[in-house]
Amino acid sequence: MTQIRLEKTHALEQLRQMLLIRRFEEKSAELYSATKIRGFLHLYIGEEAVAVGVMANLEPEDAVVATYREHGQALARGMSANSIMAEMYGKQEGCCRGRGGSMHLFDAEKRFYGGNAIVAGGLPLAVGLGLADKMQNRNRVTCCFFGDGAVAEGDFHESMNLASLWKLPVLFLCENNLYAMGTAICYHQAQADIAAKGSAYGMASASVDGMDVVAVETAAAEAVAYIRAGKGPYLLECRTYRFRAHSMFDSELYRTKEEVKEWKERDPIVQHTSRMREAGLLDDQDIASLEQQVAEEVEAAVAFAEAGTDEPIEELTRFVCSERRVA
Repeated sequence: MTQIRLEKTHALEQLRQMLLIRRFEEKSAELYSATKIRGFLHLYIGEEAVAVGVMANLEPEDAVVATYREHGQALARGMSANSIMAEMYGKQEGCCRGRGGSMHLFDAEKRFYGGNAIVAGGLPLAVGLGLADKMQNRNRVTCCFFGDGAVAEGDFHESMNLASLWKLPVLFLCENNLYAMGTAICYHQAQADIAAKGSAYGMASASVDGMDVVAVETAAAEAVAYIRAGKGPYLLECRTYRFRAHSMFDSELYRTKEEVKEWKERDPIVQHTSRMREAGLLDDQDIASLEQQVAEEVEAAVAFAEAGTDEPIEELTRFVCSERRVA
């Protein structure tokens, strides 16, 4: 695997993006507890290196399909913190006019197609996007994020099969955090090596340390280059871990505190910070500046959401379609 050279400007941007995701998520948890955000909330804390590392290799014309744990991907893709926070507040100024909430972020301009609340529901969509690009001879990549739980669904296998059969430009990106909600991977997969499943469909595949943003970016660069060369789809497994519970309603009885503590010692932000310090690319002033910049962006997003407006009652039937049947 070709290692991406650590360069200060880029490394600082990687750190800034991971810090933004972490602080945005921490604030979201705080606001949820204060009942400012309602519905479901699935936090990305611990998995920041995956979104940041992968997005660095995508072009504006590429497409991204995500899961319900998509705040990190949305921020890394360039969606504004303002529009995301307003969406979670249920305000009209949100990216989906407040109708989607946390699990259904969407931005056509950024080609960010969800935010999908159905486990594995985004995979067939990614195949469709890839098929459209191939039929129209567009050199684009569709990156489809999904968790290890999605691997147990039929949509995963059907999508992998068709993408490989038709040599579609799709990057299947598995964020393997070891738990499908509260079920450990060893209890739902006879073959726990997710990357190995690519061989069943004649698909190129690889695994990478999902806690290392440089490693993820390097692996994703090779995968994207493979796809852009017209060689077909690629399965990349990022082995990562969520530090928080599955959702805000999760009592988290399925894993030990000791296990969580061990994984936190591999915190992607701490790892990247240490690497940069050792390389002489980061000092205390840099960190303080980044933290201040991120804090201001998060606070501005909260203020934007707080000042947002609710959808008028007379607008509630807008965008709602129904079929009228005549006897």
